[in-house]
Amino acid sequence: MRRPAAGAAALLTAALALGRALPAAQARPPLVLADGANPHPVHLLLPARRPLSAVARLGRKLFFYTGLSGSGRMSCASCHDPAHAYAPANSLSVQFGGGRLSRPGVRAVPSLEYLYRQPNFSIGPDNEENETVTLRQLVARGQRAPRLRKTASDAQASAANLVPQGGLFWDGRVDTLQQQADGPLFNPLEMDAGSIDRVARKLHGSRYAGRFVELFGRAVLHQPRLLVSEALFALARYQIEDPSFHPFTSKYDAWLQGRARFTPAQARGYRVFNDPRKGDCAACHLDRPGPDGSPPLFTDTQYEALGVPRNPAIPANRNPRYFDLGLCGPYRKDLASQTRYCGMFLTPTLRNAATRHAFFHNGVYHTLEQVLEFYDDRDTRPWKIYPVVDGRVERFDDLPRRLRGNVDRVDPPLDRRAGQPVAMSRRDMRDLIAFLRTLDDGWRRRRHPLR
Repeated sequence: MRRPAAGAAALLTAALALGRALPAAQARPPLVLADGANPHPVHLLLPARRPLSAVARLGRKLFFYTGLSGSGRMSCASCHDPAHAYAPANSLSVQFGGGRLSRPGVRAVPSLEYLYRQPNFSIGPDNEENETVTLRQLVARGQRAPRLRKTASDAQASAANLVPQGGLFWDGRVDTLQQQADGPLFNPLEMDAGSIDRVARKLHGSRYAGRFVELFGRAVLHQPRLLVSEALFALARYQIEDPSFHPFTSKYDAWLQGRARFTPAQARGYRVFNDPRKGDCAACHLDRPGPDGSPPLFTDTQYEALGVPRNPAIPANRNPRYFDLGLCGPYRKDLASQTRYCGMFLTPTLRNAATRHAFFHNGVYHTLEQVLEFYDDRDTRPWKIYPVVDGRVERFDDLPRRLRGNVDRVDPPLDRRAGQPVAMSRRDMRDLIAFLRTLDDGWRRRRHPLR
């Protein structure tokens, strides 16, 4: 590949530096030199690495402490294994918890990585106006707003979508890591810790009681709600301060900074990732640094109804009347009546995606190959994705019929029709997976510089 013309190179450099795509009329494929190098290295503003605070060190101990769970055998690390990018180590669609570790969950466990910059939940563009209006007003605007087509080459226009974004969990029902830690702790399908008083008694009698006194004063041991709150705060501080939750040590990070080169397959996969005619992954999994040089998180933190097939491996799905509606419930309650958002789930980061063993909110797929086949076949060959009943394909079978119109049929590659050519060839998929593996943390330069 020849070096780009100076004018085009300068234009792309400016776009990368500002963290926004080129205007649609001037869109260009991502530039990668023939040797796999980044022609325009950038300076990334990486999180500072400092010694953990005393509160964060307490949170680290609690993260691995099984004594608070109803079973006495489950900790945060049981489902968020540091050796597996803070996701489950096994390939189960859902994890088991409860007092006897025998109760199955209803959703795949997401990773805890790269949440330190997650914005609060809102509906609409991320701007100052969202800070002065109520969620009810934002919902009303979102219900009236048309959906704009999202593509990797026109990110500015798609950013104007009035859509749900931000928040934690698959349904964005909480905004802080402290609130997030509260959910699994008391969920009867997960750690099943019981009441606040019960957890406080366990903390009071634990080997960490002295640390709570040192950090928060002796009175904290006699105020159950405060004691539990400080424990959750410590867990949050650990996730915010410890670099292992956001290491940015992937080959892609090194490539952005000019310290690594893509292999030919990785370079081709990068183009597939950004090409609206193929993967168009970058429309939702943003791959460019922010305006301040912050490294990309590979998510726009928005919500999508993708129509993934129902997963029979989830016991709750044996009830034909049960549906997981994401933003509309069953866990989230405040948007239950806003049917436009039913079936929408948070777009996760693709960092370390190649290390995961369960994909999408219901864990229906277990390999990246299966995920890409879903995107290729959902609309062009739906019989490969969904059950066929009496000769009819039951598309979007994990949603009630009345809500199946919420599924995204606008954004590439989900805008095709049965019988049309698929967006990605088998080679495209292999190359795309090769690129996705460059998002795995832990890459180090070895014998060959820049490799």
